[in-house]
Amino acid sequence: MTHSSGITPKFTPEITPTVEELEAQERRLVFSEFTPDDAWRLGTLLVEMARERQAPVAIDIHRAGQQLFHAALPGATPDNDAWIARKRRVVERYHSSSYLVGARSRAKGTTFEDSSRLDPDVYAAHGGSFPLTVEGVGVIGAVTVSGLPQLEDHRFVVEALEEFLNKGNS
Repeated sequence: MTHSSGITPKFTPEITPTVEELEAQERRLVFSEFTPDDAWRLGTLLVEMARERQAPVAIDIHRAGQQLFHAALPGATPDNDAWIARKRRVVERYHSSSYLVGARSRAKGTTFEDSSRLDPDVYAAHGGSFPLTVEGVGVIGAVTVSGLPQLEDHRFVVEALEEFLNKGNS
């Protein structure tokens, strides 16, 4: 399934993580370093997870403006690549996950589109892009998934990052 509208959907609180929970994810999911080999291993893990679930997603990993990994699985479309770029730009601008940026707007009773006044054809605060943060350095890039509903995209990336970091990678 691809994203269908240019506005950030509103979810009921009982099925979505709180801003605090999302912020805690970002504090927890930090790398000691992030190399091109790490990008390959993380990207491969995401592809394996997507294949197991038959998820029709595109996967992208960028570091410092350079694409280090990209894959499109069966069912993904060129539209997913456009969503990846829009979500990744939110991470690059705000140094927070695209889902958290949208959640912060929703928590204030507005939408990202209204509060940011940024072009929605360029920026999308929809779930699926997560900052790659290196301890002592900060945000150096983003890992992004597109093809599922936004909360599922977000959870998919977080699950992969947790597994990757718990295996002692980076």
